[in-house]
Amino acid sequence: TLMMALTFFYFGGMYLNDAFDADIDAAERPERPIPSGQVSAKAVFTLGFGMLALGIAALWYAGVKLPGGTGWAAAYAGMALAVCITFYNWNHKGNPLSPLVMGACRMLIYIAAGAAVAVSLPQGLYFGAGILLCYLIGLTFAAKQENLNKITNLWPLVFLALPFAYAAGLLDIDQTGAIIFAIFLLWVLYALSFLVFPSRINVPRAVVSLLAGICLLDALLIAASGETSLAWLAVIGFPLTLAFQRWIPGT
Repeated sequence: TLMMALTFFYFGGMYLNDAFDADIDAAERPERPIPSGQVSAKAVFTLGFGMLALGIAALWYAGVKLPGGTGWAAAYAGMALAVCITFYNWNHKGNPLSPLVMGACRMLIYIAAGAAVAVSLPQGLYFGAGILLCYLIGLTFAAKQENLNKITNLWPLVFLALPFAYAAGLLDIDQTGAIIFAIFLLWVLYALSFLVFPSRINVPRAVVSLLAGICLLDALLIAASGETSLAWLAVIGFPLTLAFQRWIPGT
């Protein structure tokens, strides 16, 4: 139920992104579905908001109707997530705080999932959500940079380093966690090479690579909680994300 609910939020956000950007796409990317006339903006708005509503309803069902549910807390977190998604899509162009809003969207996924299964959220969940927030801030800021080979524009990368500092200094990492930590670090360095080295500048490729890396960050945090099997399940999401990006662009 949680996977279905949060998938509705993700898809709804993708639809609303196109709907809110229809005018900009008409000038810059007229081949997109709305500017090219394949679908109307009204229909996409309806589908987008409809999927957000379905996501909230699914979280309510998980919290209120399923055995062991925790009440309305998950639905309230879903409402906050829907607001953040809508606000980001409506006001992300030229908004210097848009990376923070995007990070909050991802952070609320952790909060909503946790609220559906636990009355009192553990401290580790909040720490994990904060680390994910930092990673998304760095990712989103980096995506806005055009000349990261200049030292004055490298400061957003500090946010991408915080998950590693946290994991190395505060978490009790076992062998599984150490392996995932190494894979995650190497992947992030690989992604950043497309932002830092002039001969390899490719911002879209860096962004989709860092997005896929979220699976590895999830896995690292899960491993730190002692759930080794679930951590490797999250790792499997990493190559799956890269594979599906061939059909569903992550830009």
